[in-house]
Amino acid sequence: MARSIWTGAISFGLVTVPVKLYSAVNRKTVRFHQLSAKSGVRIQQKRVDPTTGDEVAYDDIVKGYELTPEHYVLIEPGELEALEPKKTKTIEIEDFVKLSDIDPIFYDHPYYLAPGPGGAKPYRLLLEAMRETGRVAIARVVIRQKEQLVALRPMGDVLGMSTMLFADEVVDPDRVDELAAAAEVEATKRELDIAKQLVESLAGPFEPDKYQDAYRDEVLSLIERKAAGEEIAVQPAADDEDEPVPDLMAALKASLDAVRDREPADNGGKAKASSKGKSKSSSSKKAAAKS
Repeated sequence: MARSIWTGAISFGLVTVPVKLYSAVNRKTVRFHQLSAKSGVRIQQKRVDPTTGDEVAYDDIVKGYELTPEHYVLIEPGELEALEPKKTKTIEIEDFVKLSDIDPIFYDHPYYLAPGPGGAKPYRLLLEAMRETGRVAIARVVIRQKEQLVALRPMGDVLGMSTMLFADEVVDPDRVDELAAAAEVEATKRELDIAKQLVESLAGPFEPDKYQDAYRDEVLSLIERKAAGEEIAVQPAADDEDEPVPDLMAALKASLDAVRDREPADNGGKAKASSKGKSKSSSSKKAAAKS
């Protein structure tokens, strides 16, 4: 059973909606510890003063912001605490915007909001109002001593909440040098037509379960095999040789032909299976008639 990580209320206008916050994801990262290669014992991390080699007690550590290399402004814990946002239990809605107006790059971590005690009706009211108007709520909330910008939106019969990046945290693509060269190149109509055909030939509905983390599965399989005592032979990596860049038009045509060749094979396989099923069925009927 999932546990809520925060309780509070959504506030819009004079309406208050008691809610509980749940994480909407469960990261599946494979985590490793650092061990001594000689003893197999887990390594301890220590904070050491490099000028003396002595370990520094936690109470003797202060925060420093680097202005220039090796030049710091020291900040006392009390000074930061004085600047912490006021602790509240309210998700303050500031605006309602169109979902299409939000670039997905601004989304950070997803959560679910569930109604708190006595909050079922206003929760449902807000959910339905947002769904029918096609709007997303932009709000602020303090979680773990940090003010977060968040977006609230209907997700079926659930209110979803995603923490968001602030505008100055998103890197301007103009800072990526290689993009300027791409902007100056123009594709021919023939190239664009074939590229569009290739895109359409691979188009389909988004099915999340179709995509798996193959690397994580292989790592877990490796761990299981080694834990069971299996010897793992590591093969040397092949040298990557620089291959000539293929002609763009030729690559597009070859890709499109490969997709087209694959489709008749898939359909043929289904047809053969169907015909086999029919022949078996007809044979069974004849046998039954004879008997």
